[in-house]
Amino acid sequence: MGRPLRLLVVEDHVDSAELLAELLEHNGHTVRVANSASDAMALANEQTFDVVVSDVGLPDASGYELMQDLLAKFQIKGVAMTGAARADDIERGRRAGFSAYLTKPVSVRKLEQVLQDVTA
Repeated sequence: MGRPLRLLVVEDHVDSAELLAELLEHNGHTVRVANSASDAMALANEQTFDVVVSDVGLPDASGYELMQDLLAKFQIKGVAMTGAARADDIERGRRAGFSAYLTKPVSVRKLEQVLQDVTA
């Protein structure tokens, strides 16, 4: 594992978000969880994060919109983690500002490697 990061996990499936946060915290990261884009923006206004790990299907906005807003306001790095993996989804994620695009299910090892790569 690389250096500890301050992570914002954005996932509307509460159990998945909590499990991912626990796994990342076990690896030494500081993690905050948001279950919507509006909650994510509120947290980002309160504290600084190294990376946002976000689903693209959120109840109040798309993860693409969230990433654009976070990047514009906070210059934060982003990793999309979603079930949609078509080429146009990946391209849309890149245009929105995601540094990486992962398709669920994702191993913690793979996510750790991507997190270290995007913050290198």
